[in-house]
Order: sequence, then structure tokens, then C-alpha cells
Amino acid sequence: MSNVTLRGNPITVGGQFPSAGDNAPAFSLVGLDLADVDLSSFSGKRKILNIFPSVDTPTCATSVRTFNSKASNLPNTVVLCISADLPFAQKRFCAAEGLENVINLSTLRGGEFIRNYGVAIENGPMAGLAARAVVVLDENDKVLHSELVSEIGDEPNYDAALAVLA
Repeated sequence: MSNVTLRGNPITVGGQFPSAGDNAPAFSLVGLDLADVDLSSFSGKRKILNIFPSVDTPTCATSVRTFNSKASNLPNTVVLCISADLPFAQKRFCAAEGLENVINLSTLRGGEFIRNYGVAIENGPMAGLAARAVVVLDENDKVLHSELVSEIGDEPNYDAALAVLA
């Protein structure tokens, strides 16, 4: 269990947030075509898990745009943008923004993801959504970097996340 804030108000986050050196928990989430997408679908690739509450908030949208541009040239790397948004909303957002270098995944049928990754907001107005976090995995799903952003309204440390892949 962790604590973060939302506009300065304490929020409890449930589950065990992964640390560098941990093996990433397996997951199954929903892709834009409504098909189930497993962590194993990206086997052999480095992965940036950009986890956030909803693409319909300014900071979340900024994180998707930023990772779309900053990680696009990293070899053998995929950016997985994970939120509770329905795949229809994720697809509409990326199409409107011209974002082609990220893969959006929804917790629509993968609710256990937020607990298994220690990002389950348990109280307050955003209960049931994911807290803002970045988890970077190597080709074998070992955690290289993890950041649970202490204030949900703040952006993650992009440079720190990308530095472990340089």
C-alpha cells in the first residue's frame, strides 16, 4: 500500500508497486480492437508502461504525447499507455492527436492489473482508477525503473524513465 496525493489531498493506493530488479507481474488488458493483449505479446521487447487515470485529463494526455515523441526512436522498445479509458476513447484521442508510436491498453477487462502493479486508487473521487506511474521493463520483463508519481496531477520524470533504456 502506498500514499499519493490528488491536489494535495491524501489518496491511498493499493497493491504492491514494483521496484527495480523485480519481475513484472503478467497481465491481460484490452487493446483498441477489443482483443485481449497479454504482457507476453511484447516478449523480447523493452516496455515503457505509462500508467494513468484517464486520457481525458490534461496531465494524462501530456504523458501520452510526450512518450509518443521521446520514445519513438528507442530501439526494440514499445510504449504501453494503460488507463481505465474505453478503447474507443483511447483510439479517438490518438487519432485526433496523430499519435502513432504508443499502444493504448484498457483495464476494461483487466482490473486486476491496477492491484498487481500497485496503482489501485482506493479512495477519493478517482477510486477504482490507476494512479499515475511509469514502469520500465527489459526484454525479459524485469523492472529497470519504476516511479509512482507522488502527486497524481504531476507528470512523471520522463528523463529518468528513458535513461535506463539509453
